[in-house]
Amino acid sequence: MKLLASAVLATLLATTAVAAPLNVPVAKKAIDVQLDRDYPALEALYKDIHAHPELGFQEVETAKKLAAQMRALGFTVTENVGKTGVVAVLKNGDGPKILIRTELDGLPMQEKTGLPFASQATAIYRDEKVFTAHACGHDIHMAAWVGTAKQLVAMKAKWKGTLVFVAQPAEELTSGARAMLADGLWDKIGGKPDYGFALHVGNSPAGQISYKPGVLTSTSDGIDLTFIGQGGHGSMPSATIDPIMMASRFVVDVQSVVSREKDPSQFGVVTIGSIQGGSAGNIIPDRVRLRGTIRTQDAAVREKILAGVQRTAKAVAAMAGAPEPELKLTSGGKMVVNDADLTARTGAVFKAAFGAKAVLEDKPGSASEDYSEFVLAGVPSVYFGIGGYAPAEIEKLKAEGKPVPTNHSPFFAPTPEPTIRTGVEAMTLAVLGVLQK
Repeated sequence: MKLLASAVLATLLATTAVAAPLNVPVAKKAIDVQLDRDYPALEALYKDIHAHPELGFQEVETAKKLAAQMRALGFTVTENVGKTGVVAVLKNGDGPKILIRTELDGLPMQEKTGLPFASQATAIYRDEKVFTAHACGHDIHMAAWVGTAKQLVAMKAKWKGTLVFVAQPAEELTSGARAMLADGLWDKIGGKPDYGFALHVGNSPAGQISYKPGVLTSTSDGIDLTFIGQGGHGSMPSATIDPIMMASRFVVDVQSVVSREKDPSQFGVVTIGSIQGGSAGNIIPDRVRLRGTIRTQDAAVREKILAGVQRTAKAVAAMAGAPEPELKLTSGGKMVVNDADLTARTGAVFKAAFGAKAVLEDKPGSASEDYSEFVLAGVPSVYFGIGGYAPAEIEKLKAEGKPVPTNHSPFFAPTPEPTIRTGVEAMTLAVLGVLQK
């Protein structure tokens, strides 16, 4: 069977000359033949990475695994770029230089999927021991990234150019891309890439591809806010200044900035995801710390919400007769803006390959992503989505009145097959679409 598959692959590859326009159906058939051989190892890699997630800038073992995979394929590999990042370069004659990016990191949360390969791993996060999980889907991305590299190596006869496979740390901290650029990424690869591609799995039907020109994601600003009170006995609140009350009031009142100050037709979200304070039910603490995020898709809306957060925090403290709170607002991921021409070109490839399963989105998503740093550094890019849930599972959850788990849910569990396969197909075709003319 292996000899037969190799013969079929060779025949399919030979049908397209190096300089010919991309014949999408023929290329996809060739990819599928190769995938039939590669897929078991890709799923095994996915399960290994899924079971052993590492947090941002701690992805030492994950980076080693990907570096080993790329060296075995003949790439020139540089490790420890931007602390724990990996860069793998393969030159194959004169042609465009293409960046293909994956993320390395997991999340500080406990997985509750019940999968036989579910993560039980722990790590230190903000000086505390926490569970870790690949609840965002970066494990799927890494498997598809390696699978794409395998495909393009097998297809070297039909393209010319330079591949730059980037495994980026700390995407969840929205600082890994900046760290790699600050570490001289462009110098390490001999200059800025001509084009860039990245993908992200979601909870839409597996086998589906989504893409959109222009603004694709939101900005992300971090909130780190501490209310300072005066602690005391829980039975004598009048002798205290209660920071628990201040924190509670802020969480509610800050939403009025979104609902009453922002144009309702424009996107903006303020989320408080962490509240830390107190040690016992009968003790009023003297400090409470809140952490959250602000997501926007417009510069004026962003400034309005940032100002509203500051004003609300100060007002809540003033109402309680407390000192001014400690507030730190940090800039995180910027908006990912897909290049219009490259998206049109890549979208045409997706349509030819996937038909109705290739979906042109009409509005940006609410999440944030630091791939934006590569775009802002001048790399025309297409960042696209792939579905991750089996249609039957989606229907089952719908019949039970349950939502399909989203990224960052402890129950988020994309189905490896066909999700990884679709990611490899789509990314390989996207890259071939600019390597062939």
